Amino acid sequence: MSIRLACADFTWPLLRHEQSLALISTLGFEGVDLGIFGNRSHIRPEMIHGDVPMWAGILRERLERNNLEPADVFLIPSTEPGGMVPNNPDPAQREAGRMYFNDVVELSRRLEAKGISSTCGVPFEGESPSESLQNSAEELKWRVDQGDKYGIAVSVEPAVGTNANTVDLALEMLDLVPGLKLTLDYCHFVYQGMEQTSVDPLLPHARHFHCRGCAPDRMQVDFDENVIDYRRIIEKMQEVGYGGWFGVEFVWTAIWNCNQVDNTAETIRFRDLALAVINGTEHVPFMHTI
Repeated sequence: MSIRLACADFTWPLLRHEQSLALISTLGFEGVDLGIFGNRSHIRPEMIHGDVPMWAGILRERLERNNLEPADVFLIPSTEPGGMVPNNPDPAQREAGRMYFNDVVELSRRLEAKGISSTCGVPFEGESPSESLQNSAEELKWRVDQGDKYGIAVSVEPAVGTNANTVDLALEMLDLVPGLKLTLDYCHFVYQGMEQTSVDPLLPHARHFHCRGCAPDRMQVDFDENVIDYRRIIEKMQEVGYGGWFGVEFVWTAIWNCNQVDNTAETIRFRDLALAVINGTEHVPFMHTI
């Protein structure tokens, strides 16, 4: 199966959702990563909770109008630190997280989306790294089981600030939760100063993939400053038979100073590189001549 390209609808938060989808389609992407982020994205978990069937209908119509497929549904139920994460010690917080996760399973089922991404958890005071993963595992097993009922794969994103922010911790988490997959973003490891080759053992476990420019201590940079060799990564994806989407995921947020690049231009530049590698054609980077 050939790798296909997707783009995140949350790349342009200043556009209306319909405009963001139209731009993604205009840029030639086949799929879209739908962000469902508490109090932050275009479509939010607290919005769809009241009427999942209605919102599924709205989103299906928007996707069909723009000839887009749901490449991924990315749930972050709360932007509060530790809010509703799988290992939150407060049972009420975990139950609220389950409520929104069930909503997103139903939304994904109605949209015929094949996968859901979410967080694995965060460190809480008094937990060792392994204890933190153990505390996440039971909830993540439940989520995998919920997705399995409808043929929807569940993945988590090992990321800065999570309880799986290293390759070893991410692999330990996968051992604890059979059936769990990864939404893999090399930026979260390179940002911490890790060699990108050290992340490769996670690639066979990836269901979904995020791409943008990154450098040590800089989570998001432009094409010229990027240090991640995406050509090499795509070639390794092809070697291991990766069948998921390759999502170009620039964001516009003050977090990690991720509001310093031209998201439209950089999305195009990384799109062109990915297409060239996937299709086996020469990639000639765009050069400013004036």
